[in-house]
Amino acid sequence: MNSNKGFTLIEILVVVAIIGVLASIVLVGLGGARRQGGDAKRIAELREVQTGLELYFTKCGFYPGGASGSACTTTDPVSWADLQTALTGAGLGITAVPNDPAAPTKEYGYAVRSDRQAYVLAASLSADNAALQNSYHGSLSGYTATGSFDCSATGAPNYTYCIAP
Repeated sequence: MNSNKGFTLIEILVVVAIIGVLASIVLVGLGGARRQGGDAKRIAELREVQTGLELYFTKCGFYPGGASGSACTTTDPVSWADLQTALTGAGLGITAVPNDPAAPTKEYGYAVRSDRQAYVLAASLSADNAALQNSYHGSLSGYTATGSFDCSATGAPNYTYCIAP
């Protein structure tokens, strides 16, 4: 009688294959949750920038985006990096302004009205995000924008989430 105890190679391969199939099912199922998590982060970061813009407005009397003789910005933001420089250099205690988690392929957007009394912040979200329903929908006519984004439409292909004061 042969009393060897253990598993055969076939049994081990079957178990490994089953674990592989289960792992792939879980990873595919988590894809939507990962997109929603990224979108939640984008919305939260835009809210942080919005707070920074309100601090800037309180100090300067206008939003970044025009000539000024004070410690406030002296140039129009033409990129997200310019807005970051304006907020961190205004002496507000802001040390960093976030970038889109998918940078450089995606970038947050900023538009300021010509009188610098209103602004719009924008980010691209997933197509199935419910936050798009509560997004600011309006024309950016009369605004100077960093990058190109459209807040007047919420559907394909841009799925842009916009917030305004």
